[in-house]
Amino acid sequence: MNNNPYTAFTGKGRRRRHQQMSEINVTPFVDVMLVLLIVFMVTAPLLTVGVPLDLPNTKAGTIQGNDEPLVISVNREGTLFIEDIEVSLENLVPKLRAITGAKQDQRIFVRGDSNVNYGRVLSVMGEIHDAGFTRVAMVSGGPEKKRQSESKKDSEK
Repeated sequence: MNNNPYTAFTGKGRRRRHQQMSEINVTPFVDVMLVLLIVFMVTAPLLTVGVPLDLPNTKAGTIQGNDEPLVISVNREGTLFIEDIEVSLENLVPKLRAITGAKQDQRIFVRGDSNVNYGRVLSVMGEIHDAGFTRVAMVSGGPEKKRQSESKKDSEK
């Protein structure tokens, strides 16, 4: 043994009283995951296209496709939006080309408010088609929305 009195304070030669914990504490991980789940549940409905429109109703079904369509909206005042960003009719085609990378087969949905001038929606579709985009479709409220609005009107009477 070493008779040096200072070795007692350096910690050398001592036995460890506590062993290291070899288990993973998952409680903080679960807490973080639950908070993230709540955040995503609250924000997911807000991630839809943010331009409020009163879409016209039709009996047409939905269009199926694999790629995510680009949505262009025309609100009641005739203002254009790509997704939820306002754009003028003159800047529509350059912005579409920049967003799509000039990919001509990009699906583009045009949403027009039911109270907007029909000519305004057609001029938007004409600009898109003249730019060479071939997969342009109009979006309506659909038959479910029509039934809901009719039942809401009946219940108000």
